[in-house]
Amino acid sequence: MVPLDRLQQIAERFEFIEAQMMQGGGDIARLGREYSELRPLVEEIRAYRQILADIEGARAMLGDPEMRDLARDELEVLEARLPGMEAALQLALLPRDEANARPAILEIRPGTGGEEAALFAADLMRMYQRYAEARGWVFDVIEEQQSELGGIRELVVHIKGEGVFARLKFESGVHRVQRVPETESGGRIHTSAATVAVLPEAEDVDVQINPNDLRIDTMRSSGAGGQHVNTTDSAVRITHIPSGIVVTSSEKSQHRNREIAMQVLKSRLFDMERSRVDSERSANRAAQVGSGDRSERIRTYNFPQGRMTDHRINLTLYKLEQVMGGDLDEVIDALTADAQATLLAEMS
Repeated sequence: MVPLDRLQQIAERFEFIEAQMMQGGGDIARLGREYSELRPLVEEIRAYRQILADIEGARAMLGDPEMRDLARDELEVLEARLPGMEAALQLALLPRDEANARPAILEIRPGTGGEEAALFAADLMRMYQRYAEARGWVFDVIEEQQSELGGIRELVVHIKGEGVFARLKFESGVHRVQRVPETESGGRIHTSAATVAVLPEAEDVDVQINPNDLRIDTMRSSGAGGQHVNTTDSAVRITHIPSGIVVTSSEKSQHRNREIAMQVLKSRLFDMERSRVDSERSANRAAQVGSGDRSERIRTYNFPQGRMTDHRINLTLYKLEQVMGGDLDEVIDALTADAQATLLAEMS
């Protein structure tokens, strides 16, 4: 059953924001964001209220002999629509992660498996890059350290677009691969792993950093894949002393590097704070990201069988080539639906 008092509160809040915006009062940017978020929900609420009123009206007409047949038919149609509208409203009323609409910082590092793990990390980067391109997102590599064979030792990417964090937040964890490595001459299948972390981008109001807590070093930038070898010192490394977090950016512009590194640092600190406040999420994150050991896997990519399995929801797809090509919507939709079902069960 949809809580009608909650619907009333939301409708009243929406009307208040609408009035504030018309008067030009308050923080217009913040009010505008809240207005945009509430508007689709309020439209659903109004449609739900209307169908309840129509059902009540149809039931009242059942007492009229001349209108009874028409009212019965109308009532059957309206009552058939009601469960779907209630289910949609229940989902819309679930507690929202305020970070869902934000851009994200994507970090990929090889785990167990040596050079093969680094090559798999590069495959994961291309998978997310293609997914971002398909959704019209901006995929901006901040830091990339390559291995001798073109794999990835460390990757940090800023991804900007609509609903980035909401779509990618379930990707955090250990991703395991089973395949014959390029470095394997005997044709044996090896198991390797890479870790993925997805952090919501922090805003200035989220994190306050004391400049005295920072150590900032400049280094000679070698760039991704050996580029920029002859440039002057431009890479920036920022160490946040209290947390021990170290962030590096290796763009050509030292000024730009400092901005980028600070943004990544703020996002990591923001994510730490979110984890501290939500102990359940903290436990989740520790289990997902872990050390890169394959025993802490969330997903397995089995190349000989063309199979991808997400172990959290027991989802197996025999379309590995498409998944590695960036076709992730089926997996992400299933993970999102599972999270929503869990929240609904908790609320019930």
